[in-house]
Amino acid sequence: MNRKTFIKKTAGAILIALPAASLIGCSSSDNDSGVPDPDPDSGENPQVNCIDNGTAVAIGSNHGHTLVVSKADVNAGNEKTYSIQGSSGHDHTITITAENFTSLKNNSSISVVSTNDDDHTHSVTVSCA
Repeated sequence: MNRKTFIKKTAGAILIALPAASLIGCSSSDNDSGVPDPDPDSGENPQVNCIDNGTAVAIGSNHGHTLVVSKADVNAGNEKTYSIQGSSGHDHTITITAENFTSLKNNSSISVVSTNDDDHTHSVTVSCA
């Protein structure tokens, strides 16, 4: 892919993602989900609720990857592996464990690292909306 095509695809992905900004994190800042940071001492944020409101996701060093963790997945609480390819030209996967889902049910955010074969990873933070 040449530079011009890459820029066009990236710009298109950004424009498509803008209306869904509450579901997709697109930068590597500490809190780019729009969700208030939890109390660092308690590990929980009483203003958010994964079971009622679903989740917000931030993907560090993002370049088109997306992830949606549904309320149904949080409620089920079973380990699950997700693809985060989105509009990126390559795929990554993340696994959210049953223990991670328990943290989300308790309104605590979780962070996992993606895996792939392109010699790079992304930190993925899932927090409650």
